[in-house]
Formats: sequence, C-alpha cells, structure tokens
Amino acid sequence: MRRIDAEPALALDKSGTGRRSAALYTPDERRRRDESPWTLVQGILAPLQFAIFLTSLTLVLRFLATGEGAAAADLSIVAKTIALYTIMVTGSIWEKKVFGQWLFARPFFWEDVFSMLVLALHTAYLAMLFGGLGSVEQRMLVALAGYAAYVVNAGQFLLKLRAARLQSPDRLAAAG
Repeated sequence: MRRIDAEPALALDKSGTGRRSAALYTPDERRRRDESPWTLVQGILAPLQFAIFLTSLTLVLRFLATGEGAAAADLSIVAKTIALYTIMVTGSIWEKKVFGQWLFARPFFWEDVFSMLVLALHTAYLAMLFGGLGSVEQRMLVALAGYAAYVVNAGQFLLKLRAARLQSPDRLAAAG
C-alpha cells in the first residue's frame, strides 16, 4: 500500500486552469523545514543581509557620485559579503536538513545557481580589495554588479517564499 505523504505534493497552478504542478515541499520536507532551527536562522539573516545591502548600496553610490567615503563603502561591502557567506553556509545546512543535499535541491536549484554568481562577484570584489587589483571605481562597479545579481537572487527567494505560502496545507485545504 502506498503512503500518501510519500508521493510528491501537488498543488493547483497559478493560472487557474486546474492543472496540477509539483509543490515546493513534500509533506516530509515541509515537516523537516518547520522543525529545523536553520529555518529561523535564515529568517533572521535574510532581512539583516538586506539591511546591510541597503546601507552599503547607499555608501557605494555616494562614493561613485562624489568620490568621497571609499573606506566606508569598502567596509560596508566587506560586511555585506560576510553576511552573504554566512547566509550561504547556513542555507546549505538548511537544504541538507530539509532536502538531504547541501546545495542545488530540486525546489531551489535555480536560486542556488544564481547564488553562485552572487558569490563569485562578491568574491571578485574581495580579491580586488585585498589583492590591490584595479582602481577603487572598478572595485565599486564589481560590487554594484554583485548587488544587482543579489537583488535578482533575493527576488527569486521571495517568489519561492510566496509559493510556499500559497502551497501551505491550510491554503490548499481551503481551496480544495
């Protein structure tokens, strides 16, 4: 006899056509997600990283516009990069606990792929800063490229968060 919770979860798609699509989480994954302390860690780190990003973006743009405050901008980018590495490491632990693999789990594959670009750009910035490579302006432009990629990546995760809420058991039961 097959257990219902062992099958992939299904949800109505957003088009309203009645077609079914794979849900973000199976019931077991949802349980592991809800029980994991790493879910709370991610919930705290994500808005903290965003606040650091907004502050740093302001400082970088100020430097590029006025030529003043390079040290403050550099310090803020380093802080943003540390926050990024922290959320990536803890996010990998979260994926392992919930999905059984460190990165590139089925529901977050493309978010993780894009996260690698974000990490690469932030790491390139650090290499430029600590290796004395390029001008300050070039370094700041690499940081801005990393920030643009971060905004796209954050949007990906916000869309997944919304999808998870729309596919919650309570919402699906109310719709069914």
